[in-house]
This record gives sequence, structure tokens and C-alpha cells, in this order.
Amino acid sequence: MCLILFALRCHREYPLIVAANRDEFFARPTRFAEFWEDQPDLLAGRDLQAGGTWLGINREARFAAVTNVRNGLDTQARPGSRGELVTDCLRHASTTDALQQIANRQDLYHGFNLLAGTPQQLFYASNRHQTHTQELQAGVYGLSNGGLNSPWPKVDSGKAMLSELLERNWQQLDERKADLLNLLADDTLAPLDQLPDTGIPLDKERALSSRFIACPATGDAPIPDYGTRASTLVLFHRSGRIHFLEKSFTPPPPTEGSRDKPALEVREFVI
Repeated sequence: MCLILFALRCHREYPLIVAANRDEFFARPTRFAEFWEDQPDLLAGRDLQAGGTWLGINREARFAAVTNVRNGLDTQARPGSRGELVTDCLRHASTTDALQQIANRQDLYHGFNLLAGTPQQLFYASNRHQTHTQELQAGVYGLSNGGLNSPWPKVDSGKAMLSELLERNWQQLDERKADLLNLLADDTLAPLDQLPDTGIPLDKERALSSRFIACPATGDAPIPDYGTRASTLVLFHRSGRIHFLEKSFTPPPPTEGSRDKPALEVREFVI
């Protein structure tokens, strides 16, 4: 997961609104959103390589999601898979206890940003930024591969657009879902002078600067090897109802310079 935009206790009807993109190598095997057979209370996609997930909820209305902290200079091997952090938070009886246990073993993982909790009590944790864990106050937030609210172009523009969407009529829920998906689908690249420096080459930094990642094919590869694999919306209604929508993507066609975004599948759940 490489971009999470969310509004916490900013809307009377929807105390938590989440719009997120998962960016990943296309070759990494994935099962898209469903209730897990071995953990039937957990709704999430699944990374079939390491067994965890990038974003999920459970039937107790708890939410968790993770992004990596990008650092091209960090080449040290780490045994932990960041996807297990999400499942740990959703399986554990207490979010705070789960986060404390994660803090105790945080050095086992490459850099991570972790969100976990409920609309009433949501936490941010990281092993690379500030103190390990903080409870979040009401507000509109953005999280990519820097720290929370790091002023990257896609974070700042995404937060501004989400703030504007909060002022629209949410009785027209299908329209608002479409608006949020359009927000996530923006593949506008940032100007060179606004790019962060995360220790990777400038051309890669720019290719990863849009909200939707649609990297062009390189070399002899017939399709891109990396990009946005899924866009997910999680809308918590004040009644306790949760809308969970995932739109997954195939690699773009091998046309040079193509930025098409064909949908593989759209799955929607209401619990």
C-alpha cells in the first residue's frame, strides 16, 4: 500500500473515510478482497507470497493498513513481512496491545507506517518517524512512503481534494464513491522540483510521484513490472455499517507510453 488518504471524524455521517492505493510488483501473487477462510472475521486482500495484507477490516469494525517507508539507501536484510503487522492488529483483542508488541520487535521490519484502530480511536505507528505510536485527532490526513502528512505532491493534492469532497452531498453515496475512485485514479506526475529525495534515481522518483502509478514498460519487458494493483475505499457509517470497495487492476497493455488503467475486478462488501 503506497497511498492512504483518510478523513477522521470530519463528517457527521461517516466518522472514518479511507481511500487508498496499493502499489506493488505485478508478479507478486495476490488474492483480492474477501473474507479469509482461516480467519472468517477478517475482510482483506491477501499477499500470497508472505501471507499478510496491506489493508483490512474485521467484523468488530476495526481497521488497519500499512505503507512502506521508501529508503533506497537501506539495503539491510530484515526478516519480518510488513503485511503481518496489519493482520496482527486485526486479530489481536486490543489494538493498543498489538501496537505495543509491534513496537517491541520493530527492528525486524524495513521502514513502515501503520494505521490501526477504529473511527473513535485511530493510531499511527512507524519505526522510522517520531515516536513509535500516536493517537490521531480529528482531521484529514495523507500517508504515502514518507511520514504521516509528509508534504509530497500526491499527498497534499489528495488531502485537498478529499477535503473538498467532504463538502458534497453524501446522501448520493454512489456518486461519492465514484469521486473517491477518481481521486485515486489521478496519474499526474509531479514537477521535478517538487519531488522528495528517498534515495532512488530521479526518473524512478518521478514515476512514483502520481497517486495512481502507471509506470511505462521498460527494456524488453512486454508489460510494466510495477504499478497500482488495487484501489480501496472503506467508509465507516455512524450506524456501524461499513462499506468496503476494492477495484483491482491488470497491468496496462504493452503499448509504449500507455497509461490505460483496465479494471480486473470490482468487489464490494457491506458489513
